[in-house]
Amino acid sequence: MMKEGPVFRSHELIRALILLGFALYIARLSATGYLQYYVAPEMYPWLRLSVIPLVALSLNLAYRALFGTKNGMDCHCERPVAGSKLKHSAIYALFILPLLLGSLLPDKALGVTAASKKGMILGSPVLTREQLDGKFKAPDKYNVEFAELAKLLYVQEPIEVKPEIYSEIVGAIQLFKEEFKGKKIRLSGFVYRDEGMSPDHEFVLGRFLVQCCTADAYPFGVPIRLQTNHPAIRNDAWLEVEGNLITEIREGREVIAVAAERVTEIPRPDTPYIYLNSKEVEQWIQKARESSGGIGPGSAEKL
Repeated sequence: MMKEGPVFRSHELIRALILLGFALYIARLSATGYLQYYVAPEMYPWLRLSVIPLVALSLNLAYRALFGTKNGMDCHCERPVAGSKLKHSAIYALFILPLLLGSLLPDKALGVTAASKKGMILGSPVLTREQLDGKFKAPDKYNVEFAELAKLLYVQEPIEVKPEIYSEIVGAIQLFKEEFKGKKIRLSGFVYRDEGMSPDHEFVLGRFLVQCCTADAYPFGVPIRLQTNHPAIRNDAWLEVEGNLITEIREGREVIAVAAERVTEIPRPDTPYIYLNSKEVEQWIQKARESSGGIGPGSAEKL
């Protein structure tokens, strides 16, 4: 029968500690509310549930490492872990280093630095195609919901870009930008400037759209034109902007922008990211219809 040496047991103990470390890290993020900085809300339940099997596996490995028998299994199918110490160290480092970095570095939301690296998308990341029933006709069957949303947004004064359906509202306005020209709008986000922008007259009001986790986050935003100089506005500051919708040519295409009338600095929201949420859009449209009893001037202002 094959003897189980201390090297094999040390490997199991290291694996147990790694699994326990990930379980504790996820539990800490969940308890402190920082989980939202890394994954979309629909992933929260699965990550929280993953703590249970991670702890169970960790305890099982720790028990085998500390209290396992010295002899191998009677089936003789157990064998020592192959490979050099350097190879094992490199493999374990792939798990330990991210865990240490995540635990030791401060939990921060994505901001201007990440937006600069990924590249800011102007307008909406959801829609690239462009075309009250006659005024807002969907260019195809995929944009019917955006046409319905546009009808309800059009009667608002000002149009409020709600965080729950932020990208969908911007997408609907971008799709029907000609119809929305001159309409008042109020929206919020972080300040982003690239090298080609005038520091005192323009910036992009940005948000990060997260689909699954922050690794797939897309920075996108709406260009803001300032009526007067605002040299005090700094990158990464969170602002609420109210103004009139206009259009500009950026990078060879026409996009919506805002001629700002009022700029107010605000605290960063507890949930700084936005998410694609078709259910929220459906609920908002349904609520708007029920509140207004139909579409008419001022009907959506109750929302």
